[in-house]
Amino acid sequence: MVLRFVLWNLADSKTTIGELRRYLRDESVDQFAEVPGLRFKAWISDEATERWGAVYVWESTEAAEQAVPSRARELIGKDPDIGETFDVEATIEGKFAIEELSRRGLAFER
Repeated sequence: MVLRFVLWNLADSKTTIGELRRYLRDESVDQFAEVPGLRFKAWISDEATERWGAVYVWESTEAAEQAVPSRARELIGKDPDIGETFDVEATIEGKFAIEELSRRGLAFER
């Protein structure tokens, strides 16, 4: 398995966190639900520092290298400031009540 981490500083970008949240809700989350080899994706933000990014967990290196259905670069107006790929050494699922992780987070709170 492979983990990919990307992070943008939005201070000098063409968009805001609010606009990117709408993009997630209206478009991106549904598109990523269909990407083969993607085991998990979390979009992340920090409004105080104007940062936006994502963490992906891929089934394989080949899956991680495929083109993805994202307009983030277009909306933000630049490539990520940080883009790193790591091998996954181990995983664990916590002992919490089983709940669906899909479609959770600030983008879906109204």
